[in-house]
Amino acid sequence: MKTINYNEIEATKNPHGVEAKKIHETNYVQAAHIFLKSGQKLIKHITPVDVFFYVLEGSGTVEIGDEIKEVSKDTLIVSPSNIPHGWSNNSNFDLRLLVVPALVLAGIPKENGPIGVMLRKHTLGRNYIKEINRGLEN
Repeated sequence: MKTINYNEIEATKNPHGVEAKKIHETNYVQAAHIFLKSGQKLIKHITPVDVFFYVLEGSGTVEIGDEIKEVSKDTLIVSPSNIPHGWSNNSNFDLRLLVVPALVLAGIPKENGPIGVMLRKHTLGRNYIKEINRGLEN
C-alpha cells in the first residue's frame, strides 16, 4: 500500500500562480490537487485530453467553452479535450479541486484500458460463478 499526504508534496510552479500539486502519477493515471484562495483564478486554458474536476472543498465558478456554472463541494465536472476551461474563486473561503486527466493521455485506449479490462474480468468472473451455481443446483 502506498499513502500520500497532500501536505508533504511541494507545489509546482504554473502560469496561473496558484497552488497546484501533482499528488499521484503512474503510466495509467494522474491526479492533481489545485488550491484556490479567495479571489484567485485558474486562467482559461486548453488541455489536449478530457479532464474531470471534483470539488473537495468550497465553491467556485467553472467556465468550460461558453458555459459558466457555480459549483460546490462534492460536484464532479467533466471538461472535454480542446475546449477552453478555467476556474475562479469568488467566495470568501478556500476552493480545493481534484483534477484527473483522461487515461488516453498516456496512450491507453479507452476500450481496452486497465479499467475496462478490470470490469470485463469482473463480469466474466460473475458469469462463471452463476454457471457453477446452476450446475450445483442440477
